[in-house]
Amino acid sequence: MREKIIEQKLVTAVKKHGGICPKFTSPGYDGMPDRLLLLPYGRFAFVEVKAPGEKPRPLQLARHRLLSRLGFQVYVLDREEQIETIIQEIGGDAE
Repeated sequence: MREKIIEQKLVTAVKKHGGICPKFTSPGYDGMPDRLLLLPYGRFAFVEVKAPGEKPRPLQLARHRLLSRLGFQVYVLDREEQIETIIQEIGGDAE
C-alpha cells in the first residue's frame, strides 16, 4: 500500500471521530511530521506517514525527538491497522 493511500485512510478515520487531520507544512524547518491529528476536546498529535516498512529519515527522527521533549505525541504510521490505535491513544471519542 502506498503512503498516499495510508494518509487518505488516516484523514477519513479522523473525520469519523469528529476531528481533522490537516497536512502540516513548515517552510524553513525541514523534517517535521506530515500531519496534525486534531480531535475534539483539544486532543492532538503529530503523525509521520510512511509507506509500509519505510522508516523516518535521520532529520525526521531528530524533529520527532524534539517534539517529544516538548511534550507532544508523535506517531509514525506505516500500516492502515495502526490508525484506530493511534486515534484511541490520543483520546478519540473521549469527553
